[in-house]
Amino acid sequence: MNFLLVLSLVVPIAGALLAFGVGGRWVSRIALATMPLGLAIAVAIAAGLRPAGGSLVYLLGGWSPPLGVALRADWLSALMMVTTAVVISAIGLFARADFPAGMTETRRSFAFWILLLAVWGALNTVFLSGDLFTFYVSLELLVFVAVPLVALDGRAETLQAALRYLLFALLGSVLYLAGTGLLYGAYGTLDIGVLSGRIRGEPVTAVAVTLMTVGLMAKTALFPLYLWLPAAHAGAPAAASAVLSALVVKGSFFIIVRLWFFVMPGLAGVAAPQLLGALGAGAIVFGSLLALRQERLKLLVAYSTVAQLGYLFLAFPLALDAEAGRLIDGSALIAGLVQAASHATAKAAMFMAAGMIYVALGHDRIAALGGVVRTAPLAALVFLLAGVALIGPPTSGVYFAKTLFLRAADSTHQWWWSLVLDVGGVLTSAYLVMLVARALAPADQAAPSMAGIVSGQQPVAALALVLCSLLLGLLPWHAWLPLPLAVTTPDPLSLDALWSLVWPLLVGMALAALMGRRQNQRPLRMALWLEQADHALRQWPAAGFSLLGLTIMLGVALLLTP
Repeated sequence: MNFLLVLSLVVPIAGALLAFGVGGRWVSRIALATMPLGLAIAVAIAAGLRPAGGSLVYLLGGWSPPLGVALRADWLSALMMVTTAVVISAIGLFARADFPAGMTETRRSFAFWILLLAVWGALNTVFLSGDLFTFYVSLELLVFVAVPLVALDGRAETLQAALRYLLFALLGSVLYLAGTGLLYGAYGTLDIGVLSGRIRGEPVTAVAVTLMTVGLMAKTALFPLYLWLPAAHAGAPAAASAVLSALVVKGSFFIIVRLWFFVMPGLAGVAAPQLLGALGAGAIVFGSLLALRQERLKLLVAYSTVAQLGYLFLAFPLALDAEAGRLIDGSALIAGLVQAASHATAKAAMFMAAGMIYVALGHDRIAALGGVVRTAPLAALVFLLAGVALIGPPTSGVYFAKTLFLRAADSTHQWWWSLVLDVGGVLTSAYLVMLVARALAPADQAAPSMAGIVSGQQPVAALALVLCSLLLGLLPWHAWLPLPLAVTTPDPLSLDALWSLVWPLLVGMALAALMGRRQNQRPLRMALWLEQADHALRQWPAAGFSLLGLTIMLGVALLLTP
C-alpha cells in the first residue's frame, strides 16, 4: 500500500498536466474525473493506517534518509488528505456552474480547474513530506498556485490583494528557508525522523525554529500577521475563496505541527507554547469582533476565518507537559487537527453559500439581506448550518475538538483557555444570530438588477460539506486516531452536550440584540479602536513591525528555555 503515497501526488498533478495539454471543454471534465480517484486514494491510505498509530513510508528512488527522500503518512497526514479530497471534490461540483465546460476555451475556466488540481497536489505533498526542505518546495508550489486563484477575475482590487498575498508569503518563505539552512548546517540533515534524534537545545536551534515558525505563521495568517487574508479571501470567486480559506492556510499550519511536535517536542519549553496559544486567543477574539463589524457577507466570513484559525493554535499550550517541559502528541493535538478538518468543511460551505447569496441578490451587503430566505432558501440554510457547525453542536467535529480541548485545559490546570473557548463560541453565535435576523427581515422593494439564478447542483455540494462538519463527531475516532484509552468519545445525546450549544446561542442573541440597538447610535469607542487597529495591521509598516516583534518574543522564549 506504500505506493498509494506516490499515486496521491501523481494523480492530481497528472490531471492538471493533461487538462493543460488538452484544453477546451475537456479541462473541467478531466478535473472532475480526477476527483473521485483522488478521494478513493486518500480514503485507502487512511484505511491502510488502521489500527490507530500506524504509518506508511515510501522511499523515493529506494534511498533511505538522510541520503534520500521519504514520503510518510501517519494519522495527521491521513486526516488532512481525506479532508482535502472531500473539500476539493465538493468545490469541483460547486464550480461546474461558475466555470462551465464549453466549446470555446475561456481564461477563467481554464485557469481555475488546473489551479484547483495543482492546489490539491501541492497540499498532498505537504502532508506526505518527510523532510523540512521538501516542505519548503511544496509550500512554494502551494503559494504560486493559490495566488492566481485570488486574482482570477482580473479586477484591479483582486490583483492588488493577490500581490500582497504573494509578497507576504514570500517573506515568510525567506524566514522559513533561513531557519532550514541553519538546522542543516548544525545537524547535517533535514529529515524529520533523523533530525528529531539529533536536535539539541542550542542557540542555533532556537534561532532556526523561531525563523521557521514566524515565517509559517505569516503564511497561515495568524493574528496579527493577517494583512493579506481579508482582501484575498473576500475578493476571489466563491469557489476560489472556499479553497483558500478551507485548505490553503492549513498547509503551513500542518508544517508548524510537524516542526514542534515531531522535530523538537522536548525543546519547546513552557513560554513558547503559551505565546502561540496567546496569539491564537487574540485571533479568536479580535477576528470575531471584527466579523461583527463587517458590512459585506464575504468579508464577515473572511474575518471569521481569522478567528477560527486561532483555535488551531490552542493545541500547543494544551499539549504541554509542564513537568517534563515537552509537547505531547496526544488528545490536544488530535483536537487541533479535528478542529482543522471541521473548519475546512464548514468554512468552504460558508463561502459557497455567500457566493450563492451574491448571485441570488446581486450583492452581499449584510444590511440588505432581507428576503434572502425566500429568494435563495437553500443558500440561506447552508449558511445557517455552517455557522451552527462552527459553534459546535453535539454531533459535530467542532464539539468533539472543543471537548478534548476543555478536558486538556482541565487536566493541565489551564482554566484560561477554557474561557477563550467560551468567549469564541459566544462571539460566533452573535454574528450568526445577527445574520439570521437580517435574513428574516422584509425584502427590499427595489429588486437588484444584478440578481441571477443559483444552479441546482451548488446547494447540494455545499450542503454535503456542511453535513460532513455536523456529523464528524460521530465517527469512530478511536479506530483511526491514537487517542489514549482513558479518553472517551463525548456523548452527543447528553444534557451537557445540548447545553454546550444552547448557552452560547442565548448569550450570542443578547449580544447581537445589544449591538442592534446601537446600530443607529454613535458607535462604541472600543469598536472604533478595533477598526483602527485592524486598518493599521493590514498596512505594510505595522505588519513588518509585527513580524519583527513576534520573531523577537518567540526567539527569547525559546532561548530562555532551560
